[in-house]
Amino acid sequence: MDSYYNALRSGISHLPIEVSAEQYDALLAYLDLMIKWNKAYNLTAVRDPLQMVTRHLLDSLSILPFLPQGRVLDVGTGGGLPGVVLAIMCPDRDIHLLDSNGKKARFLFQVKTDLGLDTMVIHHDRVERFRDDRGFDVIVSRAFAALEDMVAGCRHLLGEKGSFLAMKGQFPQDELTALAGLVELKACHELHVPGLNEQRNLLEMVLT
Repeated sequence: MDSYYNALRSGISHLPIEVSAEQYDALLAYLDLMIKWNKAYNLTAVRDPLQMVTRHLLDSLSILPFLPQGRVLDVGTGGGLPGVVLAIMCPDRDIHLLDSNGKKARFLFQVKTDLGLDTMVIHHDRVERFRDDRGFDVIVSRAFAALEDMVAGCRHLLGEKGSFLAMKGQFPQDELTALAGLVELKACHELHVPGLNEQRNLLEMVLT
């Protein structure tokens, strides 16, 4: 675990965020649970724990400086990315995680219990069936293959003046062109994930 801690601490030192000792412990406890449960539940295709630190923990932490205020919904959260990381780092925020996979939902309930993440709410449902009367201020996802699918599937969950946050690789110009007239690109934040030599972008979009 020392090697994971050192990799995490080294990566975080290159991000513009502050992490408490308790949050370090929680992130590593989450990683430990992911490693153990991944063998049976296939939470992620990444098997190397050090790669999990980079591709999952640091990748999720990199969006924190750009996270708007308000209620957050992580759609297609899978094993809890980035939702669990956001819940650890933002204990005063209302963080909701949605996934239709029963095994992954059970894992998330275990994470919630073990880490004492009282403000993290887990929903086991399909996005098209899921309803929320209040609406969410932020809908974040790294699961959708196309922005068009994200907007079509989640727009009924977006609150007034809410925004979509899409975690992508290369800048998806063709996907944005397909959404012309439906959304406005409010900002595109280039993410610098320590240890990851790949292009990463965070698109902030609002409905027009």
